[in-house]
Amino acid sequence: MSRRSRHREADESEVNMTPMLDVVFIMLIFFIVTASFVKESGLDTNRPDTAPETKSEKATILVEISESNRITINRREVDIRAVRPNIERLHAEKPQAPVAIRAHRGSDNGVLVDIMDASREAGVNPSIAE
Repeated sequence: MSRRSRHREADESEVNMTPMLDVVFIMLIFFIVTASFVKESGLDTNRPDTAPETKSEKATILVEISESNRITINRREVDIRAVRPNIERLHAEKPQAPVAIRAHRGSDNGVLVDIMDASREAGVNPSIAE
C-alpha cells in the first residue's frame, strides 16, 4: 500500500461533525425560544413593613403575622387552628367589618395563604393591609 492510499483511507474514515452540530444548534435555539414563552404561576405578594394603626382599622378585623410567624387577631395572639373560629365570631359581631391581613416581610408565605383560606372558609374575603 502506498502512502497516498493510506492517507485517503484516513480521510474517508473520519466522521463529518457538521450535520450533528447543525442539529444541536437548532435544538438549542428551539429550547431557548420555548423557554421564553413558558409562564410560571405563583402567588405574587408585596408585603410592606407594619405601619402604625389608624382609626379606620379599628372597624376591621385585623390579622397580623409577625416575623416569627406568630398570629394575632385584633392584638390578641391566637394559634393557626383558631383563626377561622375567631374570624367567624368577630364577623358575627361586626358583619360589615372586613378582614385585613398584615404580614411582616420576613414571615412565611404559607402562613399567609393558610390565613387567607381560613378567612374565605369563614365567609369573608380578606385583603392584605399595608
